[in-house]
Amino acid sequence: MLSTKAVFVEEKLEMQKMGCFYLTAFLFVLVNLSESSPLIMMTSDVNEVSGKSFDYIVVGGGTAGCSLAATLSEKFSVLLIERGGSPYDIPLLLHKRYFFFPALQIGDRFSSVAQSFVSRDGVPNIRGHVLGGTSVINAGFYSRATDDYVHRVGWDEQLVKQAYEWAESKIAFKLPELAPWQSVFKFGLLEAGVLPFNGFSLEHIEGTKIGATIYDEYGIRHPSSDLLVAGNPKNIMILLNATVKSIIFDGTDNERTARGIRFIKSGSKTDQIYEAYINQRHESSSRGDVILCAGALGSPQILMLSGIGPKKHLQNFNIPLVLHLKGVGRLMQDNPAIFFRGENKTNYRPTEPPQVVGIAEDFKFIVEGIIEPRGFNAAGTLLAIKLAIPQSTGWLKLNNTDPRQNPIVKFNYFSKEKDLENCAKMVQLLRKVSRSKSVVTFLRNELQNNLTGSMSSDSPRNFCKNNVMTFYHYHGGCTVGSVVDKDYKVYGVKNLRVVDGSTFLETPGTNPMATLLMLGRYQGSKILRGREKEFSN
Repeated sequence: MLSTKAVFVEEKLEMQKMGCFYLTAFLFVLVNLSESSPLIMMTSDVNEVSGKSFDYIVVGGGTAGCSLAATLSEKFSVLLIERGGSPYDIPLLLHKRYFFFPALQIGDRFSSVAQSFVSRDGVPNIRGHVLGGTSVINAGFYSRATDDYVHRVGWDEQLVKQAYEWAESKIAFKLPELAPWQSVFKFGLLEAGVLPFNGFSLEHIEGTKIGATIYDEYGIRHPSSDLLVAGNPKNIMILLNATVKSIIFDGTDNERTARGIRFIKSGSKTDQIYEAYINQRHESSSRGDVILCAGALGSPQILMLSGIGPKKHLQNFNIPLVLHLKGVGRLMQDNPAIFFRGENKTNYRPTEPPQVVGIAEDFKFIVEGIIEPRGFNAAGTLLAIKLAIPQSTGWLKLNNTDPRQNPIVKFNYFSKEKDLENCAKMVQLLRKVSRSKSVVTFLRNELQNNLTGSMSSDSPRNFCKNNVMTFYHYHGGCTVGSVVDKDYKVYGVKNLRVVDGSTFLETPGTNPMATLLMLGRYQGSKILRGREKEFSN
């Protein structure tokens, strides 16, 4: 078996027939690496990376990390290190028939593509554990952030537009028609007063709209890992199944500089530690960066394990302090959600990821309808609504010093009265949609047991408290202005950045995936521009 793998996307191949579906997939083909072959280096062998140096080290091959690595590779060498494996080894992951199935099949914490955790609020949740991150296991809905959001964050509007378009040209699609339930759900939203109807749009606009998706017309998912082939293949090394333990620093207490990373094998029972480093160019005193893209749980966890975070908390784990930065792990936030599930026991319906979304109450309410898998031969109808701009915030703390274990997180749902008040309104809106003529006719009262049973005894406020769920759009922990500056550089440390959803103060729309894809490209482009100016001076 080859210790080094080179991968590339060759072509769409028709796979074996599955029920009434044909499974097609982009395959990453394993071949011998030759100096002349324009292929991406991919390996799970830590010895292929240990002791080597790169211009940039990107920690986390998720939604933002893959687009960032591809962009930086245009001019510089990049190590992309991912704690999970390759999604291309499991073709079922890439077919929309099983779009949420990984979340139902969570097994060993080191091998599952979806890693479970339960917040201290008692709400079950998941995080990606695979190259491509949550873009491999989410519902695939693609929608940009609003212009107002871009303005509030302070991004360059033209560069944001270019970054969105770069991602969209490669992995976002407008499907030729709506699936049956999506069409019905669209009319249900309009009948419930979620107006106007905006047709197809990439923009996040109030009313009812049809969005883009990372599923193509053949039903094949295109996660962020597909973007890696858009970079310079000679400059990218991908290390899979390796978990970063900490960041290596040098310098004095007054001026710390990130020099590299320490990592371990994700599934190993040993604690053997390996290292990789950032190049220092001979013609310049400058280096590249270690860039954390490990997500809202992973990035603050790595900072803390590296000695950056609240001093007292780190002392509890005997972690040597590098920098007292109290914002690490703060301002954690999740979007509280309410689900109405149908009891579809008689008629099996094919799964349907979301294509239609309702955006209401001045962008505060996001409504989606899907048919989700509940097993290989079972599916169920789901109406879901989330509070897009909650006020409640929580925290993240270390559980132990094993980077493979989940940290402890609490989102403090409804700790602010306004959030509970808004949730009660969300329940009422979801009732309107579920009782619309179109929805009732299509579902034949599948949702009635859920609604009449729970709502007859509970007020909308109590219903929220007793049934709060997650939309899996949690964020925070390394927010801009608290942990990183406007260039996503960690305060007080040189050559260390964070580029992922942990930097968000609020979720940017119906699904943050599009904005995370954009953010990786956007920040990568800004870094390239900055280096060009540096070398031209």
